[in-house]
Amino acid sequence: MNNVASPTLTVHRITTADNAAIARVIRQVSAEYGLTADKGYTVADPNLDELYQVYSQPGAAYWVVEQNGRVVGGGGVAPLSCSEPDICELQKMYFLPVIRGQGLAKKLALMALDHAREQGFKRCYLETTAFLREAIALYERLGFEHISEPLGCTGHVDCEVRMLKDL
Repeated sequence: MNNVASPTLTVHRITTADNAAIARVIRQVSAEYGLTADKGYTVADPNLDELYQVYSQPGAAYWVVEQNGRVVGGGGVAPLSCSEPDICELQKMYFLPVIRGQGLAKKLALMALDHAREQGFKRCYLETTAFLREAIALYERLGFEHISEPLGCTGHVDCEVRMLKDL
């Protein structure tokens, strides 16, 4: 009988030790989909290498997924900049191909939405691109609705898909 070890997946709140690894994941997935820094996507964010510091702010949280000790994905939520105080933003949901299709994006999104409710947010906004069809389908299943105009000032000018959900 062959023994096959199943990969150990863990989810935890981001730490400073995760900064470089999750930035690599975001850059790798962005490159996979052609989401380059010159086009105003997340990969261009000036704080990409300092996500622990970003998500240590009030109302924010970010979770990292590890497989056998290796960072393979993550996602989070934070107050939406330049917006009404009751709106948060689902942010930086990126997963390497090795763990896609296992329900982890849904799990992290639900964790983020629960956190947002606990923080008193009433609505959750997100921006993405039509290239990420799987992500859009997930967000629709979670009750996000398409809206025509952007909210806040995210700087993601090429994210043409905007969605909003009542919490």
